[in-house]
Amino acid sequence: MTADAQRSVRVFVNAAGVDVPAGASVLDAIRQWNEDEAAAVTRGDRVITDSRGLPIASDIRVSAGSIFRVIPTRKRLGNVGGDDEVTGGSDD
Repeated sequence: MTADAQRSVRVFVNAAGVDVPAGASVLDAIRQWNEDEAAAVTRGDRVITDSRGLPIASDIRVSAGSIFRVIPTRKRLGNVGGDDEVTGGSDD
């Protein structure tokens, strides 16, 4: 094994193999894979999930063989009308 191989680990981002330095964060791996997607994660437009589909923090350190997916953030719909009052009842 070469010295370079010992200093990097392979992880997978959206099924693509990515070599990152040992000790790199999940966001570093995403950035290595696709800078635009990393920026979208930083903005909150995308979420990183682990191999089970569970959200994972972007500052976690990667381990060799880790699997990550970048998915769109689910926007929660708030009160569409902006009115919390229930309407449609009788005034009688």
